[in-house]
Amino acid sequence: MNNDAAGRTGRPSLVVLLIAVVLLVIGTTAVATTLVGPHSRVTPGGMIGGGRAGMMGGSSTALRPSTGLEPGAAGFVAGTAASPRVIRVIAGPGYTFDPSTITVARGETITFVVTAMGPLVHEFMVGPADAVAADTAGTPEVAGIAMMQTRSLTYTFDGAGPYAFACHATGHYEAGMRGTIVVVG
Repeated sequence: MNNDAAGRTGRPSLVVLLIAVVLLVIGTTAVATTLVGPHSRVTPGGMIGGGRAGMMGGSSTALRPSTGLEPGAAGFVAGTAASPRVIRVIAGPGYTFDPSTITVARGETITFVVTAMGPLVHEFMVGPADAVAADTAGTPEVAGIAMMQTRSLTYTFDGAGPYAFACHATGHYEAGMRGTIVVVG
């Protein structure tokens, strides 16, 4: 029996392990940058801190997206068609959106950056509340957002509302996967 062949079976080489570790670090960094980018913040407590129960008993708000300054706050600048305000939304895990309520200024243009968490595939539909509730064809949406994928959608809130957002993947809306958009100004 050839010792070289016997020694290789079932044992990955050090180079393969090193490449796997490097790819894991790069992937983790990319996910962290996507979820906790320059327009987001990590809240105190982290994944293993206090707060609402989440992964490992920690805060489920650890990766909660921040929408930055909201209408009415000092220093708030409304998004425009040329420079939309970015709001990050987490779809899942399960049948939830975080945040579930978003405040916008009348006439403001928003780019929603939606990331799916957990194994379910989601969609993100936004527009007039009645059209969103009825899953009306032509209402702006992005579909097929799988685990750890991010998609974006830009929308201008040019009326008084009411506005909403939802996921209409089979059974998701019925399970409560929807949110409210409050228009001020």
